[in-house]
Amino acid sequence: MLQVVDLECVRGDRRLFSELSFELLPGELLHLYGHNGSGKTTLMRAICGLIQPTAGEVLWNGESSRKLAEDFTQEVIYVGHKNGIKDDLSGIENLRISCALDGCPISEQQAWDALEEIGLRGQEDLPTQVLSQGQKRRVGLSRLLVHKARLWILDEPFTALDKAAVGFLQSVIRRHIDQGGMVILTTHQEVTLTEGQVKRLQLGWKEEGHV
Repeated sequence: MLQVVDLECVRGDRRLFSELSFELLPGELLHLYGHNGSGKTTLMRAICGLIQPTAGEVLWNGESSRKLAEDFTQEVIYVGHKNGIKDDLSGIENLRISCALDGCPISEQQAWDALEEIGLRGQEDLPTQVLSQGQKRRVGLSRLLVHKARLWILDEPFTALDKAAVGFLQSVIRRHIDQGGMVILTTHQEVTLTEGQVKRLQLGWKEEGHV
């Protein structure tokens, strides 16, 4: 279980949010939304441990994520705005290196299978610098097919994807939720997130006040 307790994040001289608390259970998806600059990406990065919040804490199964250190980060996969790939490496090399760095090494065959499944058949061993933006996004997202992490944190994962790829990614997310995984995501696109348990959290100003 993930718990966010009284979290506060500040950027420059502006407080993005404070006293923010929620929990996420196995089989649940949290749709995080709000206007640009409301702190969605900052919150996601704080949960991952990529930045330190000003106040509050993130708990994993009741324990501080900071104290758990690698035991927590191995349970999390974060896909941000950038694809997190190196242009001079192939899709196969990028995927295997990313998984190794995440503490979840995979075989070359697993990498070939994942890239084919995500729609990159014929481009698996090409330098990613020659791929389209949509194809590069697929390389970055292919980690979801092989990683063992229980918590997925996805920041605008559907960006640059065509209709077929959006549909495929939705099915991957649904499968993860159905298997007891947890997902936090942001998206500006009209997509069917999942038939499972969906929670929604808005950051920023709205009519009844500030979250």
